[in-house]
Amino acid sequence: MFSLCVDAGKAVSSVEVRFIDNLKGKGLFAKRSIKKGDTIFTERPLVSAQFLWNSLYKYRACDYCLRALETAEENARRLSGNPALILPHAELCGVRPEMHQACPQCQVMYCSSECRQAAADQYHRVLCLGPSQEDPDHPINKLKDAWRGSGQLTLLHSLFSTALYDDHLNRWFLPEGFRSLFALVGTNGQGIGTSSLSQWVHGCDALELPAQQREHLDSFIDQLYKDIEKETGDFLNCEGSGLYLLQSSCNHSCTPNAEASFPENNFLLHLCALSDINPGEEICISYLDCCQRDRSRHSRHKILRENYLFACACVKCESQRDELDVTSEDEEEEEGGEGETEGDEMEEEMTDV
Repeated sequence: MFSLCVDAGKAVSSVEVRFIDNLKGKGLFAKRSIKKGDTIFTERPLVSAQFLWNSLYKYRACDYCLRALETAEENARRLSGNPALILPHAELCGVRPEMHQACPQCQVMYCSSECRQAAADQYHRVLCLGPSQEDPDHPINKLKDAWRGSGQLTLLHSLFSTALYDDHLNRWFLPEGFRSLFALVGTNGQGIGTSSLSQWVHGCDALELPAQQREHLDSFIDQLYKDIEKETGDFLNCEGSGLYLLQSSCNHSCTPNAEASFPENNFLLHLCALSDINPGEEICISYLDCCQRDRSRHSRHKILRENYLFACACVKCESQRDELDVTSEDEEEEEGGEGETEGDEMEEEMTDV
């Protein structure tokens, strides 16, 4: 269900967190020169979880570190709808099914004995459902069902308290404490994506092959992705969210100089430089995806205001300050069906977790 890492956010020599002002709060700054392409730091999350809908649709991930549990070939077969598919160079897949372990009580899966033990030590003893794993009336299962399908904070708070209440953590079960937790994850959570197939493709790209074999392999991979797009669409990864101590200190820019990635096929975040960064320069990521960053200033501000509760004043936004507040064409279509009242919006402050 989720992982809690107690040794996250180890100090690194290349960055420091500084207070900027009362409006922006804190930020992350370079302490030395960082070159484009460098890994600025790696970090484990304070807490992370696979999205419940992602798990429901058979995206199998380690309950602790979110490592994909399907082999690349199993993943490709499921996503393409071709159960007879054979991947070349299967040895490039890093998934080791022989190392996987299940909780003996509830059968939740882990990628290794280390992850199973870490989960047991940190959270799973509380969340383990034992023989009630499939019982729809168990309080935790009721909470999970509501989390998948309801945007009502009042209902979620009630079910959360029933399932997990602890006197030692009383403040977080009060309505204002629950809203604070919800807002903390909703505005600071970092999306996590893991994929054994993606790792296999990267391994194939790194192979040194004769020209004809390279052409044949590239054509195979291109066709595979076409088949997957036709069968499954864009949802290729095991997906979840994590809260990272250092990474969450990064402010947003519409022209970021760093980005997060997960090349080790688990929850370990790598923050990499997109451009050269000078000592004392702020390290910024983008809270928007590539398509959103290409929208108009007005459209970008609307997304950031609704999801992160701030107005961006980055270099790009300031340079476009005199532009008309015109909504991007693709966003106009999305806005066409909106009809929620303010009360509806307050009741539906639901993040994708």
